[in-house]
Amino acid sequence: MLPGVMASRARGLVKSLHQPEYQALCALLTEARRKAGLSQQEVARRLKRPQSFVAKYEGGERRLDVIEFLSVSEALGADPVKLLRSLVRKIG
Repeated sequence: MLPGVMASRARGLVKSLHQPEYQALCALLTEARRKAGLSQQEVARRLKRPQSFVAKYEGGERRLDVIEFLSVSEALGADPVKLLRSLVRKIG
């Protein structure tokens, strides 16, 4: 594909941080953490990351990639497939 074509397509994309679907994911992860009875600090410790990492993805300031999502799910003691199914139901 030509570089100009790729650039024009990329300009039309909306960043997923600002989409309602991503906000629903953030809320789902926050809810899963609370249901597990964990603080942000405890999740951060399990992830070997600073507490601000958890605060930023929960608050929608930071996007998680797939590998990070899997790590967060594990830290929460949650099944990532069930979390994604729940997300799909919420966003319809």
